Amino acid sequence: MAPTSRIAERKQRDRQARREQIIGAARRIAETEGWPSVTVRRLSDEIAYSQPVLYSHFGSREGILAAVAIEGFQELSVALERAKKRAKGDAGLEAFASAYLTFASSSPALYEVMFSLSLNVPFADSATPDALQSAFAQLMELFESHGSKAEVIAELFWAGLHGLAELSRTKRLPRSREKERLRAFVRLFDRHAA
Repeated sequence: MAPTSRIAERKQRDRQARREQIIGAARRIAETEGWPSVTVRRLSDEIAYSQPVLYSHFGSREGILAAVAIEGFQELSVALERAKKRAKGDAGLEAFASAYLTFASSSPALYEVMFSLSLNVPFADSATPDALQSAFAQLMELFESHGSKAEVIAELFWAGLHGLAELSRTKRLPRSREKERLRAFVRLFDRHAA
């Protein structure tokens, strides 16, 4: 391998490592202090890189938040896929819903940036990042037997899960009935599942 290509590879690895460090720092700050505390200045201080370095990776604070959200969708997709694989028979829908709600409750700041903050991340169009498409594809598989109605049913199921996640996150629903609510919600969609 030529020395110039080794240097280019090392620079690319270093750039990727910085990118991951910035995203990790943003997540840590958000989980402990909330998204308003995640500023380019704060991240620069936290990881000891200049603000121009952060801007060169993401362009803006919103670019950092969008990268965190996309990483969150990758993690959500993996969690949902694992839940579906572990589920037996008719338990797939409940396992999926439970995994979704567990993801939302175990990483509230991550879930918030994915679904509640205003970001310039396209949903449901040709520019939608692969991670988002993969997460939605996990959902679509649950209802694929419904042909042209599958997407609408999947969207309604997702909307219901999101509502449960948000109402739980903001403590609008009592924790004591979480399992009962989940079972009742899943029963509403059982007849639509693939």
